[in-house]
Amino acid sequence: MFARLGSLVVRRPWWTIGTWVLIIIAVVATAPKLTATTDQSSFLPSHYESIQAAELQEKAFPDSAAPAAIVVFERTDDAPLSAADEAAVESITEQLNQAQLSDVTGIQAVPPSDNRLIQIAAVQMTKVTNPSDTRQSDAVKALRKALQDKVHDTGLKIGVTGSAAQNLDAQESSTKGLAIIGFATVGLILVLLLLIFRSPVIALLPIVVIGAISLAVNGLIAMVSEAFDLKIDSSVSSILVVVLYGVGTDYILFLMFRYRERLRAGEDPKTAMVSAVTRVGEAITSAAGAVIIAFMALTLSTLGLFRSLGPALAIAVAVALLAGLTLVPAIVSLFGTKVFWPSKAWRTAPKGAVFAGLGRGLGRRPGVFAVAAGGLLTVFGVFAVGFNPTFDLTSGSTSNASESVLYSKELLKGMPAGVTQPSDVLLRSPNSLSQDQLESYRATLTHVDGVGQVSEPTLSQDNSVADFKVTLTSAPESDQAIDTVRGPLRTAAHAAAPPGTTAVVGGLTSVFVDFQDAMNHDYAVVFPLAAILIMIVLALLLRSLVAPWYLMASVFLGFAATLGASVLVFQHLQHESGLVFTLPVIMYLFVVALGTDYNILMVARLREEAREGHEPKRAAALALHHTGPTIAAAGLILAGTFASMMLAGNSTLSQMGFAISVGIAIAAFVMAMFFTPALTALIGHRAWWPGHADTRPKSQPSHYREPVRMN
Repeated sequence: MFARLGSLVVRRPWWTIGTWVLIIIAVVATAPKLTATTDQSSFLPSHYESIQAAELQEKAFPDSAAPAAIVVFERTDDAPLSAADEAAVESITEQLNQAQLSDVTGIQAVPPSDNRLIQIAAVQMTKVTNPSDTRQSDAVKALRKALQDKVHDTGLKIGVTGSAAQNLDAQESSTKGLAIIGFATVGLILVLLLLIFRSPVIALLPIVVIGAISLAVNGLIAMVSEAFDLKIDSSVSSILVVVLYGVGTDYILFLMFRYRERLRAGEDPKTAMVSAVTRVGEAITSAAGAVIIAFMALTLSTLGLFRSLGPALAIAVAVALLAGLTLVPAIVSLFGTKVFWPSKAWRTAPKGAVFAGLGRGLGRRPGVFAVAAGGLLTVFGVFAVGFNPTFDLTSGSTSNASESVLYSKELLKGMPAGVTQPSDVLLRSPNSLSQDQLESYRATLTHVDGVGQVSEPTLSQDNSVADFKVTLTSAPESDQAIDTVRGPLRTAAHAAAPPGTTAVVGGLTSVFVDFQDAMNHDYAVVFPLAAILIMIVLALLLRSLVAPWYLMASVFLGFAATLGASVLVFQHLQHESGLVFTLPVIMYLFVVALGTDYNILMVARLREEAREGHEPKRAAALALHHTGPTIAAAGLILAGTFASMMLAGNSTLSQMGFAISVGIAIAAFVMAMFFTPALTALIGHRAWWPGHADTRPKSQPSHYREPVRMN
């Protein structure tokens, strides 16, 4: 199949390129706009209590809403606010109301905090439900601009925080971060490919190809998202950039290494490209299949965030694979050997002394290599038990220097930490709620540990639903706030509800509580399913029931080491409270799927060497000698592209970038390069039971080379 495909695209390169151009134009012209959301509640299904509370609140209070933004006032000298300062705040809010800013429906100043260090004004804005609706973001921009000249000569300083401001800052941070990631990724690929091939043509090849197909990828993702009502998180765009460029460049790299090998073997350029597609086709298709299967396993997630992320990344990998097997061979076939210009190094094979020496050492003492690699992974894996999830996607997606983050911290000088996102306790009755019931219920909520303030209830039009705004003493995304809502607040709210009434707890912290429950479900379902499906791919490719088990065991050990390294760096060395809650699932999929990629490439070459008649230890040594440079180059490029996410300037992408890049480095330079071939050498012929794929078929001549060989 791959021989026919290679022959077709090489004989008809312009037809192939033209077909791709038409497909890209058609997709871009017909695809809807891809929009993202930072609303965490949109990722949860309706049976969770936080979502039930949101639906009840929307039904009972359709015209009410928590303040979209909060204006924070404090003195520039950090002294307590005077009566004159309080009057200045009242004057400023009145001026803002008179200015009638677009989509700002009202601004109300509240009395200063008890210690008079902080005073706030609550800002109501036009309610928005569509993630692409920018009215609240535009209103925050207008509000910030209007405030700039209001505090001159007053001795006050001022800032805007709250949900609308945090969303705006997150969007701006994401846009800036995406640009930084894009430039860093492209620059890294250019530099590394120039060093590897010494040719600007090859260095530019993945940039041009992947840049073109990314238009089709975004369009296809937008089509699928609209068709299946998938919610796209704001961080997906950044992940897509590095997945496309990282994985796509890897596939191009595998193809070009084999193309160069066939040229060195004496084949003409077109024949060499057909041979390259023939020989790498099965290996990279199987590797891409493992990645796609792992990503698609996310469709079984409870969280809409992962259900949309899985298909999006699967589409990106599938398109990158198709381009690597069709578009790239077509383009290279037009260049011929000029693709290596100006270098002449492609004509002679390098000695590869480093990997030859490593191969000889592994062949002589596979047990030492297995213990050393396994021991290193185990040491880092121990730290994984200290993993603590954090659930704030909004501030985690925003730079710590942004105005909303800075002034949410300033609020803590005088206000309860939960003032920016109070929880909602909704009490519902089939009849009208009495004043005695409301007062008694409010008193109970006030005495709950972790609760700072409980507002007077807001009643629905028919007096059957009461909304109590509960301000927690801890920040809404903190572990303490989550523990308060999960335990004493929900328990008290449910238990204290008068006979015949029901109570639900909503708000952002309640959403985070339900996130934890959803994640526990995903850990129990998505992880095992992805592992089983990848093992099936390995069993079919390797025709063995033994090898998939120790290959997956090595990948799981790599996952634990990656998570442990992330915990060590961010929680222990940088003293952060935890890692973003999505990290284990995303990291699991990248490390397991891409780690399996490199294992497939190494074991496929090891099997080829065994079929040439080499005993297991010698086959492992030769496999490392020949495939080590390819895996090292691919791992370096892929790890480097993901590491570029650390430049985005926010903790979410920094943690993801670090974890995934470290995981890929472990997968390439520890697991695939040493641990897997060492284990295979130790297990010997039994690794290929029952298919005995390491023995040469009787009809196969001794000089025959298996199509999945990589170098």
